[in-house]
Amino acid sequence: MFEGTVAGLNRWPVKSLRGERVAAARFDDRGMAGDRAFALIDQRDRRRGSVLTVRQNPAMLTWRSFYDDEPVAYSAPPALRGPDGTKWSWTDPGVAGALSASLGIPLELRAADGMQDRGPTVLVTFEASRVALERELGAPVDLDRFRTNMHLELDAPAFAEEDWGEDTRITVGEVELTATGKNSGPCIRCAVPSWDAAGRERWPKLQTWLIEQHENKFGMIMRVTRAGVARVGEAASVQPVL
Repeated sequence: MFEGTVAGLNRWPVKSLRGERVAAARFDDRGMAGDRAFALIDQRDRRRGSVLTVRQNPAMLTWRSFYDDEPVAYSAPPALRGPDGTKWSWTDPGVAGALSASLGIPLELRAADGMQDRGPTVLVTFEASRVALERELGAPVDLDRFRTNMHLELDAPAFAEEDWGEDTRITVGEVELTATGKNSGPCIRCAVPSWDAAGRERWPKLQTWLIEQHENKFGMIMRVTRAGVARVGEAASVQPVL
């Protein structure tokens, strides 16, 4: 058993746009409530109907999404802030056009819970591993690159989670997260973390290093097995299964 605290909570209302830090969040069968609950839909002929992601258009990271009305669980669509600082409502008739012009792709908007890449899951990362990765690379590693939902400070060794298997359990107050179901367990990373959090430049060495030194793993994919609200600073415990 490892113990520690919740160091941070991050929510990404619109898939592949920048998100928001929150002090508390609800976790339930959607994952983190309001996380990836909205998306941009590509309307180009060859990709019509596909969800647009950073992998196709890194400029998405120049836009930020956040909820104005509800600190724990969203009850209204998000607001967006464009690269020029303009604030838009998701329901503004002009926002799809503004996004299309900014990203150079014809787009439609979609609202649907659970649009995480691996279904309605929660990505958990660990401070000891982030700090150790910085030491290995000899450069700062911004946590936002990994688009984590819950970041924990634990008394576990760095990278211990690389070996945690099915049924590993994380408990934070009334919330329980478990490595169960398809694609759960250590998170196999895509190319997205190689982009800085604002989509300005790429750092290929980060992805190469993770592949060569850590089997391309960073963080844990978990599912909510007991719903509730988790808060920054709250006690956390992990019962790993090896």
